[in-house]
Order: sequence, then structure tokens, then C-alpha cells
Amino acid sequence: MLYLLLKTGISALILVAVSEVAKRSSIFGALIASLPLTSLLAILWMRWEKAETKAIADLSQSIFYLVLPSLAFFFLFPLFLNRGMHFWLSISLAVGVTIALYLLMLILLHAFSNPIR
Repeated sequence: MLYLLLKTGISALILVAVSEVAKRSSIFGALIASLPLTSLLAILWMRWEKAETKAIADLSQSIFYLVLPSLAFFFLFPLFLNRGMHFWLSISLAVGVTIALYLLMLILLHAFSNPIR
């Protein structure tokens, strides 16, 4: 239980750090947010928990493929906002397109015999 609380606390601290730094400097907040901190933490937690090397490698490869469609969100969301679209509509549309691209990526990976595990 203590280990789970530690994992949660460290992960939460990173999210708080990003939002606090971003209030003062959008570029430094973006720098921290763009780091693959979530992925690194997941990989480190898996290693700490003695997960198989194959499982860690599979996670890393899956992250690579799924980062690609997620980039659409970071292109579309500010585009919609800068065009005067309401915040909630902008985020909803950007998330919707991103979800559709995730599904498309999964279909493509499966079609090319590289299903994400």
C-alpha cells in the first residue's frame, strides 16, 4: 500500500510541477510536459516491479506508435482556439479527432501484422 501511495505521489508531483511552471512560463511548462515523463515513470515502475524485459520493450514500442496520433491534439487544439472557437468545443473536437486517429493507428498496425500488445 505504501508503494502504491509513493507511486501516486511522485506521479502527481510531476503534474503539479508542470501546471505551476506553465503559469510562469509557457515554454518551460511545455518543455516539462513534452518530456516523456509518464512513459519513463511507467517504465521505471515496471523495472522496479521486476517486469519482464519483453514487457517493457513492448510498452516502449507501443508508446512510440501511439504518440504519433496524439500529436494531432497539440496541432488542432491551439488552432481551434486561435480561430476563436470556444474552449470546450475546441478541446472536444481535438480530443475527438485524436481518438479517431488512435483507432486508425490501431487498425493500421493490425493490418500490417504489428498489433500493439
